Amino acid sequence: MSRFLVITADVDFEKRVRQAAAGMHGDVQSIIADYLPQGPDDVLRVLSGQLLEVLVLGPGLQADDAIRLASLFDLQYPEISVVLASTDAAEVALPAMRAGIRDLLEPSADPGTIRALLERASLAAAGRRRGLGAQVDAGPQGGRIIAVMSPKGGVGKTTISTNLAIGLGRISPMRVVIADLDLQFGDVASGLLIDPDRTIADAVTGAAVQDSMVLKSYLSVHPAGIYALCAPRNPSQIEQISAEQVGHLLEQLAREFDYVIVDTAPGLGEHVLATLERASDVVWVCGMDIPSIRGLRNGLEILDEIGLVPEQRHVVLNFADKRSGLTLIDVEATIGCPVDVTLPRSRSLPYSTNRGIPVLQDGTKDVTLRGLRQLVDRFKPGWEERPHKQLHRRAVVK
Repeated sequence: MSRFLVITADVDFEKRVRQAAAGMHGDVQSIIADYLPQGPDDVLRVLSGQLLEVLVLGPGLQADDAIRLASLFDLQYPEISVVLASTDAAEVALPAMRAGIRDLLEPSADPGTIRALLERASLAAAGRRRGLGAQVDAGPQGGRIIAVMSPKGGVGKTTISTNLAIGLGRISPMRVVIADLDLQFGDVASGLLIDPDRTIADAVTGAAVQDSMVLKSYLSVHPAGIYALCAPRNPSQIEQISAEQVGHLLEQLAREFDYVIVDTAPGLGEHVLATLERASDVVWVCGMDIPSIRGLRNGLEILDEIGLVPEQRHVVLNFADKRSGLTLIDVEATIGCPVDVTLPRSRSLPYSTNRGIPVLQDGTKDVTLRGLRQLVDRFKPGWEERPHKQLHRRAVVK
């Protein structure tokens, strides 16, 4: 049963939260005050042992105190979602994300907006609680590591990676990170219009290796509510980053986030293999041309021989075009497995990447939107348990 606690000095805000939660499972408790308890245990004491899923820190509280308390909850009770109401969203977004705050809310939001946020935060808390329970039973597992890869370059991996991250960010706000492991020529920064202060080269050395809070401070924040860890500015830095460091980095990120999207380099280099060793899912991307299709077939055969193909496989056919002289059946026969999502050739999709605004972010009408949304849906909680669903069911966009 969901439980909500509101701490605020604004009585009207507290009433709107109660209106928003009306009819939802669980009740709303409140503390009307303009100050915060010292720590999470002081907060939980007032609940008389009831299960808390969502903590709403409302208007009238000091932002610094709210962020400090949220960071303590993130460390001690990560299964509890914390929501912050603030009029200075632009200023507090970065420290809020680093503190593990699930979502930001306008203090003047209407009950309908608040209800949607409470439902999302409650679902996220339930998911985290299930994940923590699984860790107790089966050891540390963490979030899903999704490797987006292709043996050949130029097939749209970065475009698909950035759109996938944006889409998953709507499902799990502030719990998604995209890592650019095309260490020499990665384009995630430009694809998301980010100018990073720190890169992967900083994240695999020093204090960040041992302290996840330091690591999170090295991540760039995107306005869509996701994190990004971009490739080094200097391609020569790749020599200083080992496969072991990459593996440790991904394990760290998986402990902190629900989804880790990895945009890999073309080919099967040591960093790609280190990613596959830890990936829960792999999104294979190929274009509708013979070199790309043959490259994917050869890559799958090699990885199958060495046992490095993750169980969860998602095949995306990009640049699909009936005028190419090839058909979907030709592609599937060559690679030896079904295509799960087909993205037709689009003029605006490359343009969106060049602008640094993924199509799933700005909602531009595009022939690829349906396919990109279908790809995102494959990673929603419970997708694999849907009745009558085939694991590699073909989703063709016409």
